Amino acid sequence: MKDRLKQAWQLLADTYKAFSDDNAFKLSASLSYYTLFSLSPMLVVIIGLCSVFFGREAIQGKVYGQINDLIGNQAAVQVQEMIKNAEFSGQTPWAIAIGIGTLLLGATGLFTEMQDSLNTIWQVKAKPRRGWLKLLINRALSFSVIVSIGFLLLVSLLVSALLNIFSKKLEILLADATYVLFFVINILVILAVITTLFALIFKVLPDVLIRWKDAWIGAGFTALLFMLGRYLIGLYLGQTGAGTAYGAAGSIVVILLWVYYSSTILYFGAEFTKVYAQRFGEGIHPDSDAVRIEIKEIQKTV
Repeated sequence: MKDRLKQAWQLLADTYKAFSDDNAFKLSASLSYYTLFSLSPMLVVIIGLCSVFFGREAIQGKVYGQINDLIGNQAAVQVQEMIKNAEFSGQTPWAIAIGIGTLLLGATGLFTEMQDSLNTIWQVKAKPRRGWLKLLINRALSFSVIVSIGFLLLVSLLVSALLNIFSKKLEILLADATYVLFFVINILVILAVITTLFALIFKVLPDVLIRWKDAWIGAGFTALLFMLGRYLIGLYLGQTGAGTAYGAAGSIVVILLWVYYSSTILYFGAEFTKVYAQRFGEGIHPDSDAVRIEIKEIQKTV
């Protein structure tokens, strides 16, 4: 038991050291900047994809409800307004076609930046390719992650619908215990969805070969951190009124703060995955289209 605790502590210590060495706070700030411009296009695409299977109002209600829980009502209203401005209706076919192209570029830009950051953290670099080919591949990978997010959103909607049906029937039998039971089930479902999303990000986006087992363990750790951080960040934003000092720009500041802290958790989880895979798994290796990079400090002697 003592040895296991020592291993766990050393694993976390090495994770933090790698996190610091890779300037992950700086990477988080960069991702926050990209998110500000990619958030509304990405949500428009996700809502559009999910609307094929569910009603648009149901999807929007689910998305806005989640955003409201995460960053508060004022910032959620701002995001809702951004989404409305990103949508296009009553325009000419050419304007709509150009709008869709711009929308897809904006939506996938976030994950392209995330891919570059994960490559940096996992010490790989894509081999030089023809510019347009690399751009198409990166955008395709990014779009696949967006589709996955849409699928996970659909799954969560189906589970929520089933839980509502069963809760009404069990409420008669279990009374007060029903609330506790379905609260726990809801938390577990959210944890499973977030873990799956992180596992897909770790497995699909970077130019690496990583065993699924290592990706799942890293994703599970990251999801637990995210769930805890989500509560703490919400508590911080609610108690301190972080955006009020910025007046009209307060909502944007709140969004940036939340994305920054969430990005920090993601990259800390990526560092944990790297350290864990190197120590207990099969490591993380560059794929056929990438090479390993190594940074060394060289002291010049006079």
